[in-house]
Amino acid sequence: MASNGLVGSSQQANKGGLSLFTLSDQDILNQIYSTHVHDDEKFDVESLFIVVENILKRATGIVDNVVLRDHEDSWVFHGRPILRDLLRGEHDKKQGTQATIEDLEEKTPKASFSPPICTLKNISCEMQCKAPSEEIAHKTALSILNKLSNYSWDAKAVLTLAAFALDYGEFWLLAQNQSSDPLAKSVGTLRRVPILLKRPTLQKHRRALTDLNNVIKATLEVIECIFELEKLSNYDIKDVPALSTGVEHIPVDVYWAIVTVVSCTTQLCCLINDEDKKPELSLFAQKLNVIVTKLKRQITICRQQIEVTEAYWKLVKLFRTPTEIMEVFKGLIYTKDNVQPLIDGSTKKPVNIDVLKRKNVLLFISGLDISDDDISILRPIHDAIKKEDQYKIVWIPIVDQWTEELHRKFETLRSKMPWYVVQYDSPIAGIRFVKEKWHFTGKPSVVVLNHQGKVECENAMHMIRVWGIKAFPFTSTVEETLSTSKEWIGHIATGVHPNIVNWIKDQKYIFFYGGKDNEWIQQFTKRATAIANDPVIKEARISIELLCVGKGSKGENNLGILGRFWTGIESLFISKTQRKTETDAVALEIQKLLSYKNESGWVVLSKGSSVVLSGHGTTVLKVLEEFDKWKEVVREKGFEFTFKEHHNKVLHTAHICCRIDIPKSSGKIPENMKCPDCPRVMETYVSFKCCHIDGAANGLH
Repeated sequence: MASNGLVGSSQQANKGGLSLFTLSDQDILNQIYSTHVHDDEKFDVESLFIVVENILKRATGIVDNVVLRDHEDSWVFHGRPILRDLLRGEHDKKQGTQATIEDLEEKTPKASFSPPICTLKNISCEMQCKAPSEEIAHKTALSILNKLSNYSWDAKAVLTLAAFALDYGEFWLLAQNQSSDPLAKSVGTLRRVPILLKRPTLQKHRRALTDLNNVIKATLEVIECIFELEKLSNYDIKDVPALSTGVEHIPVDVYWAIVTVVSCTTQLCCLINDEDKKPELSLFAQKLNVIVTKLKRQITICRQQIEVTEAYWKLVKLFRTPTEIMEVFKGLIYTKDNVQPLIDGSTKKPVNIDVLKRKNVLLFISGLDISDDDISILRPIHDAIKKEDQYKIVWIPIVDQWTEELHRKFETLRSKMPWYVVQYDSPIAGIRFVKEKWHFTGKPSVVVLNHQGKVECENAMHMIRVWGIKAFPFTSTVEETLSTSKEWIGHIATGVHPNIVNWIKDQKYIFFYGGKDNEWIQQFTKRATAIANDPVIKEARISIELLCVGKGSKGENNLGILGRFWTGIESLFISKTQRKTETDAVALEIQKLLSYKNESGWVVLSKGSSVVLSGHGTTVLKVLEEFDKWKEVVREKGFEFTFKEHHNKVLHTAHICCRIDIPKSSGKIPENMKCPDCPRVMETYVSFKCCHIDGAANGLH
């Protein structure tokens, strides 16, 4: 652990002696862990803390409201004892000010609470009459920890503070009754109460009393925070990971609370003995304030994570038996009853979420790094479904921490969307559910819910990318039907070439090809063109077209088209793999093609929109080079059968490894996968990649 030491050291640190504030957290841990045996001792620590809090809040209130006030006479005003009157609220009424001590809330411990008086007296005895020294305070704190070795860490802190509260509370109780109770006056004499209550002594030690009061309050606050963390520790660390950091640091925080209480006891002893040499409590106050700030921050993070966890389990329950889309939507987006209106993208005005009532809803879930392409894919869907008014699209932006810059980016994206938008200044309530159950990892997704709130498809984005409105109503049933179709290449290649629609319509053979090696592309183009124009092919009335994906008419690279092509292939692949079905012929061809993405060359041969085969550049080029060996068979068996037959022969002589890269952000990833070229299960590797570019072109590398 990193050091939390403060700059500077106490004036009371002896030369060559120990300075507490230069100790690192690890130094402290090394010494205090050996004092902790096990949490065997059980008692009502919460009730004890309630009593201690009652005592110290009233005692420090006396010091704040009486001792440190600037009156004409510290104890007598118009012949009446101010201290007693202030405690009863009478003097402040006369002066026109508000009494505060009597107004303090009195908490009540459990009726069965029995204070561990012997333990408290033992600790009190350990702290009394010590010289003001950081080293002595440290040794005393370690001794107390050894005495309390069987108690939990929070109990150690409360017991030590309770031992101090016995003395501090008794002192001010006696002080308040000096003039009215002979017994209090006599006991107060033994306790040296009158010495401190003299006006010159009070004025002399005014700052020391202020420091003591502030440190007591800070110690109370530290222990309150430790209590809160201990209560939260009932949650599973898997659900509330911030607990791990907070709880593991509690021993060090308890040490600082105890060593501070030891120094407070020494300060009180010095004050009632009217000594000039006292501990420098301001350094302890600074240290405790740092601890309080850290603990409160950790508690806030824990509470946020607990809120997310509770929302998660609420949603898990809701989605088991959903009844109405509105109930599900509220649970997914909003925390408690903080329901905000949606923004209607078509009018740019807020609308009540009742517009979703009894509707089928497409939840467009994404971060703020989406492209115009991601938005444009959904535009035709929105235009088609808005006519029937039974389907609504809602954009849910996933942001872990909003900033001004992200708000501006959100507004820019929102202005481009004609559908409904969730407008929220904090992470959505169901962010964990979205990530774990719907496998959201950053890439845009579309979750389809019916009017009851039942999930019809966990991610329809992939089938929308491939099939568009043809996939309506975007259910898993439709996806399964479409994913078995051999006519997938036409939908993915639409827009790649202006003539593609006519070629498909005319049922022409089409070579879709590309790759990393320009020389291979040139060789393939030359060979395929020669075959397309061969007399045997012409006589058989076979029409063959060539389409080099990602190349313009002049041979220039078009990374945008190439990126969209491979995004479509990946979407189709993911759409297939997330279905729990056996791998079919269509899935195998898609797997093969995806495995060739980063090779020197790849080819897809189709007849119209129906895929004949997909192959590695090396094997397909060899088939073309050996055209003379099989071209005569074309007359008898046809081009498609003959080409596949010869390609299978070439495959038996080739040895090409199959590799499929699946981005983790794709969502649900299969645990294992069979090789598309042989019956073996493929090996699994983890790789990391950065191409130093943004956008669709990133998918090309």
